Amino acid sequence: MLEKTALVCGAGGFIGSHLVARLKRDGFWVRGVDLKLPDYEESVADEFIVGDLRQIDLCERVVDRNFHEVYQLAADMGGAGYIFTGQHDADIIHNSATINLNIADLCRRRGVGRVFFSSSACVYPAVNQADPDNPNCEETSAYPAAPDSEYGWEKLISERLYQSYARNYGMTCRIARYHNIFGPSGTWDGGREKAPAAICRKVARADHGGEIEIWGDGLQTRSFLYIDECIEGTIRLMRSDFAGPVNIGSDEMVSINRLVDMVCEIAGKRLHKRHVTGPTGVRGRRSDNRLIAETLHWRPTQRLMDGLEKTYAWIESQLLRSAA
Repeated sequence: MLEKTALVCGAGGFIGSHLVARLKRDGFWVRGVDLKLPDYEESVADEFIVGDLRQIDLCERVVDRNFHEVYQLAADMGGAGYIFTGQHDADIIHNSATINLNIADLCRRRGVGRVFFSSSACVYPAVNQADPDNPNCEETSAYPAAPDSEYGWEKLISERLYQSYARNYGMTCRIARYHNIFGPSGTWDGGREKAPAAICRKVARADHGGEIEIWGDGLQTRSFLYIDECIEGTIRLMRSDFAGPVNIGSDEMVSINRLVDMVCEIAGKRLHKRHVTGPTGVRGRRSDNRLIAETLHWRPTQRLMDGLEKTYAWIESQLLRSAA
């Protein structure tokens, strides 16, 4: 029996590095590719190519066979401080769109078995997420299109790219819309980190009885999905008969203020929240999990608090290591 092969684009990133580890456990020979190696631990990929997927010659070197599975996670991305300021819009669209155009066409030319594309909850119209208590992120609500950022617009057009290749060339494509994935080995400082990691860092650095800075009034709501559940949902979708797009996220929604309180409880600290002006994105966002439950007979079950405990412990250890 021939060994199954997989390619992970974006394997140096948070989700990508966890995905490589899962594919290895599933018995795949794995090639990873990214601009950089993983930041916090050595990749377990059988082969790791450091290179720029915007360059077609690099893509031809990377997609050199008919892999059983290709996972396209590579993108120019970050948290609210990167996506919502408007300062990086041109780079976000150009870089990510170029990667997807390259990878989609190379997969077609090489006869790749299955292609997975990681889209985002940022594709949903901002108007559907104005009420922090009742956001609408049902998959069909993405149209009429009105994403809240250029990052969301690029994700939406790339969804259509892979759907078009599936229709016109018979490619097997799977599309997931990720909702705020977090956990150990994720970016936790530098400006591209997501809210759970940023808050864990701020709380870990603060003295008991001190204060931490929160962007906006903290009443904006989100749902956050722990990395292990994200990988499980991704694998299930990739190997299913359902093409998507489908949400992969948690439906446990909390305000940012409540998220801070949960991390403070884990840390055993009482802190004052100082609300300041900053990019906050939409007012409310929660994964609608009805479609994934119906099509894959699965939905995430881990409590947010359990994931935060693991993430806080990891970020605290990173801060201690940095201080040493």
